[in-house]
Amino acid sequence: MKAIIVILIMMLTQITFQTAFAQEKGQLVRLAILVIDSAYLEEYKVFLKEGVETALRVEPGVITIYALSEKENPSHFTILETYASDEAYQTHIKTPHFLKYKNGTLHMVKSLELVETVPLLPELKVSQIRSSTKKDKP
Repeated sequence: MKAIIVILIMMLTQITFQTAFAQEKGQLVRLAILVIDSAYLEEYKVFLKEGVETALRVEPGVITIYALSEKENPSHFTILETYASDEAYQTHIKTPHFLKYKNGTLHMVKSLELVETVPLLPELKVSQIRSSTKKDKP
């Protein structure tokens, strides 16, 4: 679990770099930590994939959604979500594709924890990191 948290913090930092402009306008970043009933694992993944792909394709306020499962506990999921604003999040949870995911998976979810986060280093941008990384290489 600690490795997942470290990876998520790294991903969160990268996302923050990419979307620092949105932070100034009230960006919302959260983690959803879920445990899925293993009897429904493959069915859950289908719902999740469809919902994430649709949200990223059709919702301009959805900046990123990264869904991960633990290697040693494949029914344990962590989803990192970044929205341009609270309004974008409120719009997202009312969309047909989110409601299909939510209602279709209710019986599969054994536990759900939503964790509000504070992005780290919002003033940095990916281009700054890439430039400094290239300079450091021989």
